[in-house]
Amino acid sequence: MSRIEARGIGKSYGSIRALDDVGFTLEENKIYGLLGRNGAGKSTLLKILAGWIFPDQGAAKVDGNPVLKSEDAMGKIYLMSELDLYPDGMKVREAFRYGEKLYPHFDRKYADSLAEKFRLSMKTKVNKLSTGYRSIFKIIMALSSNNPIIFFDEPVLGLDANHRELFYRIFLEKYMERPFTAVISTHLIEEVANVIEDVLLIRKGKLIYQGSREELLEQGYAVSGKAADVDRYKQGRPVIAEESFGGLKAAYFWGEKSPNTLPEGLELSKMDLQKLFVRLTGEEGEV
Repeated sequence: MSRIEARGIGKSYGSIRALDDVGFTLEENKIYGLLGRNGAGKSTLLKILAGWIFPDQGAAKVDGNPVLKSEDAMGKIYLMSELDLYPDGMKVREAFRYGEKLYPHFDRKYADSLAEKFRLSMKTKVNKLSTGYRSIFKIIMALSSNNPIIFFDEPVLGLDANHRELFYRIFLEKYMERPFTAVISTHLIEEVANVIEDVLLIRKGKLIYQGSREELLEQGYAVSGKAADVDRYKQGRPVIAEESFGGLKAAYFWGEKSPNTLPEGLELSKMDLQKLFVRLTGEEGEV
């Protein structure tokens, strides 16, 4: 099993409340998207789940064992983060050897094959890699670890379009061949929308949604038309954002399924995950 539980997690940095009473359960062998804007608390949450930092309140558990008190629980998790954890001067080839010693199920041959696919030089020092190739190196280490739980924190940072496409393809191939619990943390929604199964949506340190991607999308829709008609329609309904264009208006709703029929003169449209994310995580009045 690789079941993750977060209960009442809170974390502050001085006067900044990074996480506020965050709780959820992640089942094994599923792909989750941890979605939120920059600064929403995503990286802090992953570090707490992996046992890298202490929460101020609450706890994280793996299969019922507190991460901070169980080597077995912590050993099941691999966190690909923005931090560089390798000594200065260590080359990629040496880092792969280091991975074999550190992670019991690390697949060196698989790591070598991915390096070839991504054209990552084995002779280059890790701290001399470009931003994109540093992300590629971290992706390879994460996938090659064969840990049952892998957290990817902004995995495509600095990657060009071809390398991003290659990452998602390799990621899904790996998942299909050897399922694992994956959490992809990102603010780039469009590319990950068709990869993730369930969504954790975080806004200003608070979890505002956990559930399937399909259920999330079913609860969001837009209604547009003359401003007066839209204003009448929106009364008593869960409006999350509005846009005005002269005498026209669009209102965005979330929290109820879209209607089958509308009053004459109004138009209904669905929102994709990117649009819904922007509306749910924006500041008041921001679209």
